Amino acid sequence: MTDIAVLGNGRVGANLAAALTRAGHRVTVADRRTGAAADAARGAGIVINATPGAGSLERLTALREELRGKILIDVSNATTDGPDGLPAHLLYPGSSLAERLQEALPETHVVKTLNTMLFPVMTAPAILTHPPTAFLSGEDPKAKQTVHDLLTDLGWRKQWITDLGGILTARATEAAILFVPHVIRSSGLAPFALSLAR
Repeated sequence: MTDIAVLGNGRVGANLAAALTRAGHRVTVADRRTGAAADAARGAGIVINATPGAGSLERLTALREELRGKILIDVSNATTDGPDGLPAHLLYPGSSLAERLQEALPETHVVKTLNTMLFPVMTAPAILTHPPTAFLSGEDPKAKQTVHDLLTDLGWRKQWITDLGGILTARATEAAILFVPHVIRSSGLAPFALSLAR
C-alpha cells in the first residue's frame, strides 16, 4: 500500500484515483488550489500530476519543497488548443513538460507515462482490441521501477510497458498528442492508445 496524491480532480485525476484506491493504495485527490495540492503532496510518497498541462509547470514549481525526494508521475500534455478545443500545438516544442518539470524540480524524480492514450485506457488497458503500450521516461531507474509496478496494479501487463530511457525521451511521447485531434475527428471519442508493435 502506497500513499499517493493525485493533483487534479478532472476526468483523468478522478479516474486514476478511483482505480488506485481499488488497487489498495491510500489516495488523496487535490484540486488546483495551491494549499490543497501542497497538503496532499506533503503526505504522499508518490504524486501524480493530472492537472492541465498548460499550467502544470507553474503549479508544481510552487510545490518544490513538498515534492523534494518524491516520485512525480506526469501524465499531462502541455498544448495550446485550437478553435474546437482540441490540442493544436505543443507548448514546449523541442522540449517537453516532463523535461521542464525535472529541470525545475531537480530533487524530485519525474517519470512520464500514460500520456499517449485517452484517459479510460490508463486504468483499463484491456478494453482495447489490441494491446496498448505505456511508455516510461525518467532519469531514476528505481523511480521508474516503482511506476512500472504501479502500472501493473492498474492492469498493465509487463510486456505492454516500455522504458524509453531518460527524461528527454518524453518529448517523443508528448508529441504524440498531435495525433489525438485527428483521431477524434475521424473516429470520435472511443478509447484508443498508441501501441508499439513487435
